[in-house]
Amino acid sequence: MATITVRNLDGKTKQALRERAARNGHSMEEEARLLLNAGSILDHENQTFSGSVDALKVVDEASNVSVDPNYPARGKTVLLIICGGIAAYKSLDLIRRLKERCVKVRVVMTHAAGEFITPLSVGALSHSKVYGELFNREDEQDIGHIRLAREADLIVVAPATANIMAKISHGIADDLASAVLLASNGKVLIAPAMNPVMWNNPATRRNADTLEGDGFRIIGPNSGEMAEQSEAGRGRMAEPMEIVSEIGRILDTRAKPLLGLKVIVTAGPTHEPIDPVRYIANRSSGKQGYAIASALSAAGAQVNLVSGPVNLNEPEGLNCIRVESAEEMFQAVKSSLPADIVIMVAAVADWRVINSADEKIKKKPGSRNPVSLKLAENPDILKFVGHLDQRPELVIGFAAETQNVIKNAKAKLKRKGADWIVANDVSPETGIMGGDNNKVKLLSSDGVEQWPVLAKDQVARRLVEKIISYFEAAVIDV
Repeated sequence: MATITVRNLDGKTKQALRERAARNGHSMEEEARLLLNAGSILDHENQTFSGSVDALKVVDEASNVSVDPNYPARGKTVLLIICGGIAAYKSLDLIRRLKERCVKVRVVMTHAAGEFITPLSVGALSHSKVYGELFNREDEQDIGHIRLAREADLIVVAPATANIMAKISHGIADDLASAVLLASNGKVLIAPAMNPVMWNNPATRRNADTLEGDGFRIIGPNSGEMAEQSEAGRGRMAEPMEIVSEIGRILDTRAKPLLGLKVIVTAGPTHEPIDPVRYIANRSSGKQGYAIASALSAAGAQVNLVSGPVNLNEPEGLNCIRVESAEEMFQAVKSSLPADIVIMVAAVADWRVINSADEKIKKKPGSRNPVSLKLAENPDILKFVGHLDQRPELVIGFAAETQNVIKNAKAKLKRKGADWIVANDVSPETGIMGGDNNKVKLLSSDGVEQWPVLAKDQVARRLVEKIISYFEAAVIDV
């Protein structure tokens, strides 16, 4: 892939591009490439970016790649309580992500939190005063800890240490953070972060159970490597964007237009074993399927997510069925029927090995004959669903193509009996495969609809909006 040169920019415009790239998690070159794909202000022949701040704004509006304006908690107030743990550094990114989505963030820091990050950095990101003292004369003139507790739409404790969880579960209020939590009668989300041994300690487990029983929401902790050397397990704080998504779900007061509809979504690859250590598979991260499942759930649908092997956390609020092979995915989809909507996003391997070995196949020294594999065609899950006598009301397939995208997608639409096909070009030069962005075409009996480059969660929401419109129209027709 050719490189893109960023030049001929004044300081203000370069800073705008830099901030835009940081906001979207890209390098400046990657962001310029996205702008190129969106048909923006680039010299296509020389692969050179040039332009102005105003032009960047125009491209943002045209390509819709800016931060989500439809975030459910937009305009709400979150009180973030930061406790003392190495994961406190993640709270800085959490603040930034929430501010990007127009959430008002107020912050309480414990004394221990100040050992890891400074109130100055927290205040700079939150654009507000940072609270830390229970017995502050100025703040407590109007009973400040009560005001902090009551004025927030949601209290988020991130990171939540074993200590703060013990305090909350036992009603202890010996500092500002614990006093605020005890004085709250609203919603509280807790994101634990601690050493795996501490998390698995019976006392911590009892405290977590008590908190959940009292109505507190707990997200995480996740599994992985810890800050301490040679320590791994469950104890890592949920990632900032996971917490942002959960905050959105908790504060989502929007209508649920798909309430009462049952949906099946397939996602990820399938693995067809050659032997215990090798397999045949298609390339797929599962990100698009997971984003679609989450968006459907947010719209009120009852979602069964049938997932192949992926390195993603299961979305909250839906039923995730883990499978390995195409046959397992086929059986899981059949078991989940009947459904109102089926969306086949998974990259199912077309073939499986008939003579898969029970032990690792070893190379034979001096042998010139390669191992022979006998292949059989896997079940065509989309075609099966599309031709059922009692088929779902809406059947949507995905087509990942490297050439003749529209021609091949049209043929698939007819052959599989689908209502819609979402097609994209995954040839290496697009950079889409495995990435966080997508550029798709929606094919139906009405024709072809071209979509711009979007983040995969934006593709998901746009697809769900089309589904909502489809069912609203069906109701009107009746």
